[in-house]
Amino acid sequence: QVQLVESGGGLVQAGGSLRLSCAASGRIFRIDNMGWYRQAPGKQRELVATLTYWGVTNYADPVKGRFTISRDNAKNAVYLQMNSLKPEDTAVYYCNAEKVNYSDLELWGQGTQVTVSS
Repeated sequence: QVQLVESGGGLVQAGGSLRLSCAASGRIFRIDNMGWYRQAPGKQRELVATLTYWGVTNYADPVKGRFTISRDNAKNAVYLQMNSLKPEDTAVYYCNAEKVNYSDLELWGQGTQVTVSS
């Protein structure tokens, strides 16, 4: 069984930094797209950043210039470096994987809480 396991959330003051990690476990050959989404209380889940297997990135406007997504294809892992954090970045962050093992399989992590205090 394949799954995503996240780590790295926590509480940080505004202006601080956090790094999220997500690793896929199980029988994985390739993951085409990996990314991060977030959901704040009372809001819908929204895209934060995605990164394709070939290195193409996509960032949501609110995080451009502050967040950096990266991945290690050999480890089937994706990371999110978050700098200059703002209170509005507070949310549960979810790791996502699309097109797993050359199929339409999509995976979600369990979510990790990020709280930014003002």
